[in-house]
Amino acid sequence: MDALLVLEDGKVFEGQAFGATGECAGEVVFNTSLTGYQEVLTDPSYKGQIVTMTCTHIGNTGINDQDPESLHPYVTGFIVREICDMPSNWRSQQSLSEYLTCYGIMALTGVDTRALTRHLRTRGAMKGVMSTLHKSSQELRAIAEAAPSTSAQDLVRQVTCAAPYVWEEGTDPQWRLRGRPDRFSETGQVYGYHVVAYDCGIKRNMLRLLVDLGCRVTVVPAYTAASEVLSLRPDGILLSNGPGDPECVPYLVENVRRLLGRVPIYGICLGHQVLGLALGGRTYKLRFGHHGGNQPVKDLRTGQVYITAQNHNFVVDIASLPQEEIEMTQINLNDKTLEGMHHKRWPIFSVQYHPEASPGPHDAESLFRRFMEMVTEFKR
Repeated sequence: MDALLVLEDGKVFEGQAFGATGECAGEVVFNTSLTGYQEVLTDPSYKGQIVTMTCTHIGNTGINDQDPESLHPYVTGFIVREICDMPSNWRSQQSLSEYLTCYGIMALTGVDTRALTRHLRTRGAMKGVMSTLHKSSQELRAIAEAAPSTSAQDLVRQVTCAAPYVWEEGTDPQWRLRGRPDRFSETGQVYGYHVVAYDCGIKRNMLRLLVDLGCRVTVVPAYTAASEVLSLRPDGILLSNGPGDPECVPYLVENVRRLLGRVPIYGICLGHQVLGLALGGRTYKLRFGHHGGNQPVKDLRTGQVYITAQNHNFVVDIASLPQEEIEMTQINLNDKTLEGMHHKRWPIFSVQYHPEASPGPHDAESLFRRFMEMVTEFKR
């Protein structure tokens, strides 16, 4: 079925609908990952966004029940150059089109994704509308302009869990609760710590990697009070990834502020931004964000460069952080934005990217072991 994508600046792209039909509005961004479209679809950080894949052929390996990073897809819409409706993979259980139809998510194929990506790279991420309802481009532009901005709503409350729960699954189900330190070090050490993870839209692989290291993991909603978290007697706290503007979750910032210095904290993506705010810094929105599995990050301590997976529109303003307390540890080599920081007195560190990958490179996976080592040092 013929369909249109109309951006709020009036730019029009034509395509054919697959998955659900009808109409949807959201912020249009592009993702440069070559693989892992199922993990992209199920990353809660994409709540409220229409994702354009720059890789031209999507759907080749179908959909399985092992790769999702959450219970269901969170993207508002999905755009590809060419959809493969005849997947070929031994784990495939259904096609991408069937999967999106099942969850009522609208998608477009046949779109000139190269032109769309170049437009977003030049003009910045913006709101857009996908439609099969044969409305005029002027009508759809008006709908796009009126759509709520991801910067003006608390998206974290829409994706966080409803109640605390215990997570027990590692990267290999056969290692359930036994630990898999072989993934991280040659020492074979298994850490028996209790980690409480704030679910701001957490990806499952973060939890799996903690279990691989022998941790007991309790996941709590993003609005959980600091006092309640401390009552669980955690050895460490993980602040997860999540969607939207970190300034739209002041309750989380305040709770994190009350935890500073009392227990080791490891922040990832939105968790990194929340830590920045809790420590007195500011955040701002990038023109088109970082979305994909090929972002180069330089470690300022060692000079090593990591290729990282990222998915965010906001970053912490380096100049806003108190230099006497915060050490900038990593920067993005493309735009020099802050990618990592470490507190000089308290057991706190964070990174802007996704060290758990899923999808993406595993260059920075060892940061989970670094978290365990920080907890160990704090307990001495």
